[in-house]
Amino acid sequence: MKRIIGLTALPLTLALAACGSSDEAKTADATSSAAPIAAPAGQSWVDTITQTDEGGFVMGNPNAPIKLVEYASLTCSHCAEFADKGVAALKEKYISKGTVSLELRNYVRDPIDMTAALLSRCGGTGPYFQLTEQMFAAQSEWLNRFQSLGEEGFKRIQSLPPAQQFGELAKAGQLDQFVQQRGVSSQKAAQCLADKAAVDKLVAMNKKATEEYNLTGTPMFMINGQVVPDTAAWEALEPKLRAAGA
Repeated sequence: MKRIIGLTALPLTLALAACGSSDEAKTADATSSAAPIAAPAGQSWVDTITQTDEGGFVMGNPNAPIKLVEYASLTCSHCAEFADKGVAALKEKYISKGTVSLELRNYVRDPIDMTAALLSRCGGTGPYFQLTEQMFAAQSEWLNRFQSLGEEGFKRIQSLPPAQQFGELAKAGQLDQFVQQRGVSSQKAAQCLADKAAVDKLVAMNKKATEEYNLTGTPMFMINGQVVPDTAAWEALEPKLRAAGA
C-alpha cells in the first residue's frame, strides 16, 4: 500500500485544509414542481441505498430525475455542518418523494480522512449513510483525539509499514471502537483498513474530482452532472434543487 498523503503535518492542519467556505449564497427560491414518485410496495426511497461503479453511495430512487452528487470529506467542518443542517430536510422533502437521489462521494484530504472513509464504507451499502452521518455528528470528538497525538505521534505512525498506518490511526482516534459499537466487527474493520483496492478506489475518486470537476474545497455539489458553485450551505443548495424541478 503506498503512502497516499504525508503524515507529518500537524492534526489541526489536517482538520482544516481544503474545507470549503460556509458562506451562504443568496439565491432566489423557486417553486417545487416535480410530482412524487412512489417507491416499490413496502419500501422507502430513503432506505434504498445502492453503490455506483465509481465508488459513490446513492440514497433514493436510482431513476430520480434530479441526481444530486456531494463530494464530502469526513474531516471537513463545513461538510459536518451540512450533514447537521441539510441532510434531514433533503431526505424529508425530496429524497422521500423519489424526485431526488443523493450520491455521496468521499473526497479524501489526508490520512485521517482516509482512515475514517475506509471505516465508513466498510459495511457496504447498508450502514454507509448512517455511519457517515454519525461520524459527522461526532467529528469534533474524534478529531480532538488526533490533536493529542502531536507531531511525534504522527511520526511514529509514519515509521510503520504502510499497510499498518491506517489501522494505527484508527486506534489513535478510537475510530475502530466507534464503528465496532455500530456493528462493524474488529476483524472486518482491520480488513477494511488494510484493503489496498479500497484505498486505490478512493484515490481514483479524488483524481476524478480534481481533474474533471476542478474540485478545490468540500462540500462540493453537482446537479445532473453540473457543478453548482457556492452551495456549501443547505440554504444555498435548496433553491438550486427547486429551480431544477425537484
